[in-house]
Amino acid sequence: MSETGQWYVATNGKQQGPMATAGVLEMIRARQLDRTSYVFAAGGAGAWVPITSIAVFAEAFAPTAGLPPPPPPMPGKVDEIDYEVFGEEMQFVEITLDPGEACIAEAGAFMFMEPGIELETIFGDGSKKQQQGSGGFLDSLLQAGKRVLSGASLFMTAFGNRASERRKVAFAAPYAGKIIPVDLRQYGGVLICQRETFLCAAKGISVGIEFQKRLGAGFFGGEGFILQKLEGDGLAFIHAGGTIVPKDLKAGETLKLDTGCLVAMERSVTYDVQYVGNIKTALFGGEGVFLAALTGPGRVWIQSLPFSRVADKIASFVMSRLPSQGGIGGALGGFGDRG
Repeated sequence: MSETGQWYVATNGKQQGPMATAGVLEMIRARQLDRTSYVFAAGGAGAWVPITSIAVFAEAFAPTAGLPPPPPPMPGKVDEIDYEVFGEEMQFVEITLDPGEACIAEAGAFMFMEPGIELETIFGDGSKKQQQGSGGFLDSLLQAGKRVLSGASLFMTAFGNRASERRKVAFAAPYAGKIIPVDLRQYGGVLICQRETFLCAAKGISVGIEFQKRLGAGFFGGEGFILQKLEGDGLAFIHAGGTIVPKDLKAGETLKLDTGCLVAMERSVTYDVQYVGNIKTALFGGEGVFLAALTGPGRVWIQSLPFSRVADKIASFVMSRLPSQGGIGGALGGFGDRG
Protein backbone atom coordinates (compact mmCIF):
# COMPACT_ATOMS: atom_id res chain seq x y z
CA MET A 1 0.00 0.00 0.00
CA SER A 2 1.21 3.50 -0.82
CA GLU A 3 2.48 5.64 2.01
CA THR A 4 0.97 8.70 0.30
CA GLY A 5 -2.56 7.27 -0.03
CA GLN A 6 -5.78 8.03 1.81
CA TRP A 7 -6.85 6.04 4.86
CA TYR A 8 -9.81 5.41 7.10
CA VAL A 9 -9.02 4.70 10.75
CA ALA A 10 -11.12 2.98 13.40
CA THR A 11 -10.58 2.92 17.15
CA ASN A 12 -12.91 2.42 20.11
CA GLY A 13 -15.80 1.82 17.72
CA LYS A 14 -15.36 5.19 15.95
CA GLN A 15 -14.39 5.62 12.31
CA GLN A 16 -12.66 8.67 10.81
CA GLY A 17 -11.37 9.54 7.37
CA PRO A 18 -10.38 9.62 4.68
CA MET A 19 -7.09 11.22 5.65
CA ALA A 20 -3.54 11.28 4.35
CA THR A 21 -0.75 9.19 5.82
CA ALA A 22 0.59 12.30 7.58
CA GLY A 23 -2.76 12.74 9.31
CA VAL A 24 -2.73 9.17 10.62
CA LEU A 25 0.85 9.61 11.86
CA GLU A 26 -0.16 12.80 13.69
CA MET A 27 -3.01 10.94 15.42
CA ILE A 28 -0.53 8.26 16.50
CA ARG A 29 1.86 10.88 17.91
CA ALA A 30 -1.05 12.57 19.71
CA ARG A 31 -1.97 9.14 21.18
CA GLN A 32 -5.42 9.25 19.59
CA LEU A 33 -4.66 5.84 18.05
CA ASP A 34 -3.04 2.82 19.65
CA ARG A 35 -1.84 -0.60 18.55
CA THR A 36 -5.40 -1.96 18.72
CA SER A 37 -6.62 0.44 16.01
CA TYR A 38 -7.43 -0.60 12.45
CA VAL A 39 -6.93 1.09 9.07
CA PHE A 40 -8.50 0.72 5.65
CA ALA A 41 -7.01 2.02 2.38
CA ALA A 42 -9.51 4.37 0.72
CA GLY A 43 -10.44 3.14 -2.73
CA GLY A 44 -8.84 -0.22 -2.12
CA ALA A 45 -10.42 -3.62 -2.45
CA GLY A 46 -8.99 -5.00 0.79
CA ALA A 47 -10.42 -5.16 4.31
CA TRP A 48 -9.73 -3.50 7.64
CA VAL A 49 -6.27 -4.46 8.88
CA PRO A 50 -4.43 -3.84 12.17
CA ILE A 51 -2.66 -0.49 12.05
CA THR A 52 0.61 -2.14 13.03
CA SER A 53 0.50 -4.28 9.87
CA ILE A 54 1.36 -1.17 7.85
CA ALA A 55 5.09 -0.53 8.13
CA VAL A 56 4.97 3.29 8.17
CA PHE A 57 2.44 3.24 11.02
CA ALA A 58 4.15 0.46 12.96
CA GLU A 59 7.36 2.50 13.00
CA ALA A 60 5.48 5.46 14.50
CA PHE A 61 4.63 3.39 17.57
CA ALA A 62 8.28 2.51 18.18
CA PRO A 63 10.26 4.73 20.58
CA THR A 64 12.27 7.38 18.75
CA ALA A 65 15.98 6.59 19.06
CA GLY A 66 18.09 9.29 20.62
CA LEU A 67 15.19 11.37 21.96
CA PRO A 68 14.34 11.61 25.67
CA PRO A 69 11.02 10.10 26.77
CA PRO A 70 8.06 12.49 27.03
CA PRO A 71 7.51 14.11 30.41
CA PRO A 72 5.17 12.22 32.75
CA PRO A 73 1.60 13.54 33.00
CA MET A 74 1.15 16.19 35.65
CA PRO A 75 -1.43 15.75 38.42
CA GLY A 76 -4.94 16.24 37.04
CA LYS A 77 -6.10 19.86 37.40
CA VAL A 78 -8.00 20.25 34.12
CA ASP A 79 -11.33 18.69 33.20
CA GLU A 80 -10.99 15.49 31.15
CA ILE A 81 -13.02 15.88 27.95
CA ASP A 82 -13.85 13.68 24.96
CA TYR A 83 -14.03 15.11 21.46
CA GLU A 84 -14.41 14.43 17.75
CA VAL A 85 -13.39 16.65 14.83
CA PHE A 86 -15.76 16.79 11.84
CA GLY A 87 -15.22 18.05 8.29
CA GLU A 88 -12.30 18.35 5.92
CA GLU A 89 -11.63 22.02 5.13
CA MET A 90 -14.29 23.85 7.18
CA GLN A 91 -13.99 21.87 10.39
CA PHE A 92 -15.66 21.95 13.77
CA VAL A 93 -14.92 20.10 16.99
CA GLU A 94 -17.66 18.45 19.04
CA ILE A 95 -16.81 18.11 22.74
CA THR A 96 -18.62 15.65 25.02
CA LEU A 97 -18.83 16.75 28.65
CA ASP A 98 -19.59 14.54 31.62
CA PRO A 99 -21.85 15.99 34.32
CA GLY A 100 -19.97 18.80 36.06
CA GLU A 101 -17.31 19.15 33.34
CA ALA A 102 -16.77 22.33 31.33
CA CYS A 103 -14.72 23.79 28.51
CA ILE A 104 -13.70 27.32 27.54
CA ALA A 105 -13.69 29.05 24.14
CA GLU A 106 -12.87 32.33 22.49
CA ALA A 107 -15.75 34.65 21.61
CA GLY A 108 -17.30 33.78 18.25
CA ALA A 109 -16.22 30.12 18.17
CA PHE A 110 -19.51 28.65 19.51
CA MET A 111 -21.54 26.52 17.06
CA PHE A 112 -24.20 24.54 18.97
CA MET A 113 -24.92 22.86 22.32
CA GLU A 114 -27.31 20.29 23.73
CA PRO A 115 -29.82 20.92 26.55
CA GLY A 116 -28.14 21.02 29.93
CA ILE A 117 -25.13 23.05 28.78
CA GLU A 118 -24.94 26.46 30.46
CA LEU A 119 -22.81 29.48 29.51
CA GLU A 120 -20.76 31.57 31.88
CA THR A 121 -18.61 34.60 31.09
CA ILE A 122 -15.07 34.41 32.49
CA PHE A 123 -13.01 37.51 33.24
CA GLY A 124 -9.34 36.60 32.96
CA ASP A 125 -7.30 33.85 31.34
CA GLY A 126 -9.58 30.85 32.05
CA SER A 127 -7.26 29.13 34.52
CA LYS A 128 -8.56 27.03 37.42
CA LYS A 129 -7.03 29.46 39.91
CA GLN A 130 -9.13 32.35 38.67
CA GLN A 131 -12.28 30.31 38.12
CA GLN A 132 -12.13 29.19 41.76
CA GLY A 133 -11.75 32.79 42.90
CA SER A 134 -8.35 32.29 44.53
CA GLY A 135 -6.56 34.71 42.23
CA GLY A 136 -8.40 37.87 43.29
CA PHE A 137 -9.88 40.63 41.16
CA LEU A 138 -6.58 42.40 40.50
CA ASP A 139 -5.01 39.17 39.27
CA SER A 140 -8.00 38.56 36.98
CA LEU A 141 -7.75 42.13 35.70
CA LEU A 142 -4.04 41.69 34.99
CA GLN A 143 -4.59 38.43 33.11
CA ALA A 144 -7.49 39.90 31.14
CA GLY A 145 -5.32 42.86 30.18
CA LYS A 146 -2.59 40.55 28.98
CA ARG A 147 -5.12 38.73 26.77
CA VAL A 148 -6.10 42.03 25.17
CA LEU A 149 -2.43 42.70 24.39
CA SER A 150 -2.28 39.36 22.55
CA GLY A 151 -5.24 40.35 20.36
CA ALA A 152 -7.84 38.30 22.25
CA SER A 153 -11.05 39.40 23.94
CA LEU A 154 -11.17 40.70 27.52
CA PHE A 155 -13.60 37.90 28.36
CA MET A 156 -13.85 34.17 27.67
CA THR A 157 -16.90 31.91 27.74
CA ALA A 158 -17.19 28.70 29.76
CA PHE A 159 -19.64 25.98 28.71
CA GLY A 160 -20.54 23.71 31.63
CA ASN A 161 -22.65 20.55 31.73
CA ARG A 162 -25.28 21.00 34.45
CA ALA A 163 -27.29 17.94 33.37
CA SER A 164 -27.16 14.49 34.92
CA GLU A 165 -26.08 12.92 31.61
CA ARG A 166 -23.30 13.49 29.10
CA ARG A 167 -23.95 16.47 26.83
CA LYS A 168 -22.24 17.89 23.74
CA VAL A 169 -21.12 21.36 22.68
CA ALA A 170 -19.40 22.27 19.40
CA PHE A 171 -17.06 25.01 18.20
CA ALA A 172 -16.38 25.92 14.57
CA ALA A 173 -13.22 27.11 12.84
CA PRO A 174 -13.47 30.75 11.62
CA TYR A 175 -12.04 30.02 8.16
CA ALA A 176 -10.86 27.14 5.98
CA GLY A 177 -8.10 25.10 7.57
CA LYS A 178 -7.56 22.43 10.20
CA ILE A 179 -8.33 22.06 13.88
CA ILE A 180 -5.45 20.52 15.81
CA PRO A 181 -6.06 18.86 19.20
CA VAL A 182 -3.05 19.23 21.52
CA ASP A 183 -2.58 17.45 24.85
CA LEU A 184 -0.42 19.93 26.74
CA ARG A 185 0.85 17.18 29.06
CA GLN A 186 2.91 15.86 26.16
CA TYR A 187 4.70 19.21 25.78
CA GLY A 188 5.62 20.07 29.34
CA GLY A 189 2.30 21.79 30.03
CA VAL A 190 3.02 24.81 27.81
CA LEU A 191 2.50 25.60 24.12
CA ILE A 192 3.38 28.90 22.42
CA CYS A 193 0.99 29.92 19.61
CA GLN A 194 0.48 32.68 17.11
CA ARG A 195 -2.28 35.10 18.03
CA GLU A 196 -5.85 34.08 17.17
CA THR A 197 -5.01 30.38 16.70
CA PHE A 198 -6.62 29.30 19.99
CA LEU A 199 -10.15 27.92 19.48
CA CYS A 200 -11.23 26.15 22.70
CA ALA A 201 -9.90 24.00 25.54
CA ALA A 202 -10.82 22.01 28.61
CA LYS A 203 -11.76 24.13 31.61
CA GLY A 204 -8.64 24.93 33.62
CA ILE A 205 -6.34 25.69 30.67
CA SER A 206 -4.79 29.14 31.00
CA VAL A 207 -4.76 31.27 27.84
CA GLY A 208 -2.21 34.01 28.41
CA ILE A 209 0.63 35.73 26.59
CA GLU A 210 4.29 35.05 25.90
CA PHE A 211 6.69 37.95 25.45
CA GLN A 212 9.42 37.44 22.88
CA LYS A 213 12.84 37.95 24.47
CA ARG A 214 14.51 38.90 21.21
CA LEU A 215 13.74 42.36 19.85
CA GLY A 216 14.11 41.17 16.26
CA ALA A 217 11.42 38.54 16.71
CA GLY A 218 9.19 41.01 18.49
CA PHE A 219 9.26 43.88 16.02
CA PHE A 220 9.59 41.98 12.72
CA GLY A 221 8.01 38.60 13.46
CA GLY A 222 4.76 39.39 11.67
CA GLU A 223 2.69 38.82 14.82
CA GLY A 224 4.09 41.64 16.95
CA PHE A 225 6.03 41.40 20.17
CA ILE A 226 3.53 39.05 21.84
CA LEU A 227 2.45 35.46 21.23
CA GLN A 228 -0.24 33.45 23.00
CA LYS A 229 0.68 30.92 25.70
CA LEU A 230 -1.52 27.91 26.47
CA GLU A 231 -0.70 26.44 29.87
CA GLY A 232 -2.17 23.49 31.77
CA ASP A 233 -2.40 19.72 31.85
CA GLY A 234 -5.23 18.92 29.46
CA LEU A 235 -6.59 19.26 25.94
CA ALA A 236 -6.53 22.46 23.90
CA PHE A 237 -7.62 23.00 20.29
CA ILE A 238 -5.86 25.36 17.89
CA HIS A 239 -6.82 26.29 14.34
CA ALA A 240 -4.79 27.44 11.34
CA GLY A 241 -5.20 27.81 7.58
CA GLY A 242 -4.61 25.35 4.77
CA THR A 243 -2.65 22.22 5.66
CA ILE A 244 -0.95 21.93 9.05
CA VAL A 245 2.43 20.19 9.19
CA PRO A 246 4.17 19.22 12.47
CA LYS A 247 7.97 19.08 12.45
CA ASP A 248 10.24 17.77 15.18
CA LEU A 249 13.52 19.70 15.43
CA LYS A 250 16.59 18.16 16.98
CA ALA A 251 18.82 20.10 19.35
CA GLY A 252 20.58 22.81 17.32
CA GLU A 253 18.56 22.10 14.16
CA THR A 254 17.18 25.28 12.54
CA LEU A 255 14.18 25.68 10.25
CA LYS A 256 13.53 28.92 8.35
CA LEU A 257 10.02 29.83 7.23
CA ASP A 258 7.72 32.70 6.39
CA THR A 259 6.88 34.51 9.62
CA GLY A 260 3.14 34.09 9.06
CA CYS A 261 3.37 30.32 8.54
CA LEU A 262 4.28 29.55 12.15
CA VAL A 263 1.27 28.18 14.06
CA ALA A 264 2.67 26.93 17.36
CA MET A 265 5.83 25.60 18.98
CA GLU A 266 7.07 24.01 22.16
CA ARG A 267 8.59 26.35 24.69
CA SER A 268 11.98 24.70 24.22
CA VAL A 269 12.15 26.00 20.62
CA THR A 270 14.06 29.25 20.10
CA TYR A 271 12.28 31.77 17.87
CA ASP A 272 14.15 34.54 16.06
CA VAL A 273 13.67 36.65 12.93
CA GLN A 274 16.44 37.02 10.35
CA TYR A 275 16.92 39.43 7.46
CA VAL A 276 16.86 37.70 4.07
CA GLY A 277 20.36 39.04 3.47
CA ASN A 278 19.90 40.42 -0.03
CA ILE A 279 18.43 43.83 -0.92
CA LYS A 280 17.29 42.66 -4.36
CA THR A 281 15.51 39.62 -2.89
CA ALA A 282 13.99 41.70 -0.11
CA LEU A 283 12.58 44.34 -2.47
CA PHE A 284 11.55 42.28 -5.49
CA GLY A 285 11.36 38.65 -4.35
CA GLY A 286 7.81 38.92 -3.06
CA GLU A 287 8.65 36.92 0.07
CA GLY A 288 9.13 39.81 2.48
CA VAL A 289 12.22 41.18 4.17
CA PHE A 290 12.39 38.82 7.15
CA LEU A 291 12.19 35.07 7.78
CA ALA A 292 11.44 33.25 11.02
CA ALA A 293 14.25 31.02 12.29
CA LEU A 294 13.20 28.22 14.65
CA THR A 295 15.91 26.29 16.46
CA GLY A 296 15.30 23.00 18.27
CA PRO A 297 14.92 20.93 20.25
CA GLY A 298 11.15 20.65 20.11
CA ARG A 299 8.10 20.37 17.88
CA VAL A 300 6.71 23.16 15.70
CA TRP A 301 3.48 23.35 13.69
CA ILE A 302 3.44 25.10 10.31
CA GLN A 303 0.45 26.26 8.23
CA SER A 304 0.42 26.37 4.44
CA LEU A 305 -2.09 29.25 4.13
CA PRO A 306 -1.94 32.02 6.75
CA PHE A 307 -5.20 33.96 6.88
CA SER A 308 -3.21 37.19 6.37
CA ARG A 309 -2.38 36.02 2.83
CA VAL A 310 -6.06 35.41 2.09
CA ALA A 311 -6.95 38.83 3.49
CA ASP A 312 -4.24 40.51 1.39
CA LYS A 313 -5.51 38.82 -1.77
CA ILE A 314 -9.09 39.88 -1.07
CA ALA A 315 -8.04 43.44 -0.28
CA SER A 316 -5.94 43.62 -3.46
CA PHE A 317 -8.84 42.25 -5.53
CA VAL A 318 -11.30 44.78 -4.09
CA MET A 319 -8.92 47.73 -4.49
CA SER A 320 -8.21 46.83 -8.12
CA ARG A 321 -11.91 47.17 -8.89
CA LEU A 322 -12.62 50.46 -7.17
CA PRO A 323 -13.96 53.22 -9.49
CA SER A 324 -10.96 55.40 -8.65
CA GLN A 325 -8.74 53.00 -10.57
CA GLY A 326 -9.96 54.51 -13.84
CA GLY A 327 -10.54 52.79 -17.18
CA ILE A 328 -13.74 51.27 -18.46
CA GLY A 329 -13.93 48.72 -15.67
CA GLY A 330 -13.28 51.40 -13.04
CA ALA A 331 -15.88 53.76 -14.43
CA LEU A 332 -18.51 51.02 -14.48
CA GLY A 333 -17.64 49.62 -11.08
CA GLY A 334 -15.81 46.58 -12.43
CA PHE A 335 -18.14 45.83 -15.36
CA GLY A 336 -16.14 44.83 -18.38
CA ASP A 337 -13.06 43.73 -16.42
CA ARG A 338 -11.77 40.26 -17.21
CA GLY A 339 -11.48 37.71 -14.38
